[in-house]
Amino acid sequence: MARELAVNSTEGNADGAGGPIVFPTLGPGLYSALRAAAPKRIVLQVPAGLVRNAHELAERLRTEVHAQVVLATRPCFGACDMPSREEAPGAELAVVLGHAPIPNVPIPRPTFFVEMRETGGDPEALATTVERAELPKRLGLVASVQHLDLVDPLRVALERRGFGVRIGSGDRRLAYPAQALGCNYTGAEAVADGVDGFLFLGTGQFHPIGLAFAVARPVWALDPLRNALEPPVDRADLVRRRLLLVASVHDARRWGILVSTFAGQYRLATARALEERARTRGRETELLYFDRLDPRDLEGRAFDAYVNTACPRIALDDGPNYPRPVLTPPEFLMALGELPLEPYRFDTYH
Repeated sequence: MARELAVNSTEGNADGAGGPIVFPTLGPGLYSALRAAAPKRIVLQVPAGLVRNAHELAERLRTEVHAQVVLATRPCFGACDMPSREEAPGAELAVVLGHAPIPNVPIPRPTFFVEMRETGGDPEALATTVERAELPKRLGLVASVQHLDLVDPLRVALERRGFGVRIGSGDRRLAYPAQALGCNYTGAEAVADGVDGFLFLGTGQFHPIGLAFAVARPVWALDPLRNALEPPVDRADLVRRRLLLVASVHDARRWGILVSTFAGQYRLATARALEERARTRGRETELLYFDRLDPRDLEGRAFDAYVNTACPRIALDDGPNYPRPVLTPPEFLMALGELPLEPYRFDTYH
């Protein structure tokens, strides 16, 4: 069943197009809604994990909807990274697979989000795995959007085994309780004081690492389909590496302030505030605009370091790929001496 989600304007620069329509998975409901919308051309965006199947998915839409379907081919980093009008000229409607809409991000055209909910995973078996691993009895649950349907059944199964489980609701950037975004873990932050650790439901290390930066609690990752529990993320080492980077640019004089033009990552007000703080401290700054940042874009520039106001994961995950240190806004304020080094602050994107 589809649902509508209200979208509010923030610092973004895209023209809103009304609330997106959300579907749990591909199927007759989506196809019927697309036929009713009667677009002549659809742009289909898929995440990296579905790239191999993109042509097959596009052909299925053509067959079911009887409309032109074009593929957005550049890598997709999340729900903040929708195809622009310039990338798919003439497309009246977008179908975005694998992501939930971000409620406070305006959308450039009518968009159908297909969250690709995963119904697999045995909550009793998963709870047994957690119990045998002797995780803390007070746990917070966090999940990728694909596994959100498993959160409540797993909570019940864990509570039968004596666990106290907390599920938090985040700020206006999160559509669901327990949901994780790479830039926002406010649902977890809301319950952090009442738990001794967090359990993330999903695959890979992207979200567990982000969650570990955001909350000063141990984080375990549980793959629901394989029933595989990973060792806890080494938060101390992650933070130590970031603080060493901050210390290395304490005396940097010339800073580039990176500003994304993506609607979901556009923080010009933040960039201007950082620029003012830097100049107050005697630093030189320049605002650098981009849509998609590549390390080669910063080669040969006369800056000592950069502060990134776009997705915080650019600095945290991809920083070693850049020719000069790239800090998040809180780290930048640490380098200026305006914030203490402890506690470490994740650049939560609101």
